[in-house]
Amino acid sequence: MRCTIILLAWLVSCGLVLGADVGKPRDFASAIEPIMANLRTAASYARTGNTALAQMESDEAMAAWKRLQETTAAGPLPPYVPAALAEFLTKGSEQLTAATRALDSGDNGGAGRELLSLRQSFHELRRSSGLYDLGDCVFEIAPAMEKLRVAATRFGEQPAPARAEDTVATASALRDRLQRCNDWASADVAEKSEFRRLIDGAVASSGEIAHAAMAGDGPLVHRYLIELQSYAQLLDFRYG
Repeated sequence: MRCTIILLAWLVSCGLVLGADVGKPRDFASAIEPIMANLRTAASYARTGNTALAQMESDEAMAAWKRLQETTAAGPLPPYVPAALAEFLTKGSEQLTAATRALDSGDNGGAGRELLSLRQSFHELRRSSGLYDLGDCVFEIAPAMEKLRVAATRFGEQPAPARAEDTVATASALRDRLQRCNDWASADVAEKSEFRRLIDGAVASSGEIAHAAMAGDGPLVHRYLIELQSYAQLLDFRYG
């Protein structure tokens, strides 16, 4: 009987130890990844006016963020500098709170800006820590896409040669960024049909919009601009 009791006690203690590890992130990367996914999804829902769904994603991110703060309080997580990581987590909590309040008040645009700023802070933290991967590269597609949007819109208003040159230059810059991201993709990601469809489609469209601008075809430039924006949003949603 005594042996049985001892065995049961040992099994229970093992179960408690294992249970304590359940849900505990192996490292910062594994903990932050689902949060970033929540933020991307929340921003997508906010952009399309699905406020209730955006709120659900934001709430999930907030709960996970609090758990992450508790985890990091127990000790630093390399390779991040403790002070920089602490500042990021504190500011991030404030930004998440601001995004949640914006959603609650129906300010989807404001919520989107807060979520984007938080994601920007994360990628800046990674860069300052010497980290870079496909997700960082994909996040940097947005600024290049915005420059092309501005140039293409101006060209559409007045298809002048000078404005065509701006469209061609910004399309070339976007194409370079897309090709760089393709190079950063790991072998398993690069071979996925979804990634190939998005990245190859975006690269092709960035070339076509330049050709349309050189031909002075405003409507065709607009068509490829819409297509490229869709590719950029999908790439960000899936791999950013």
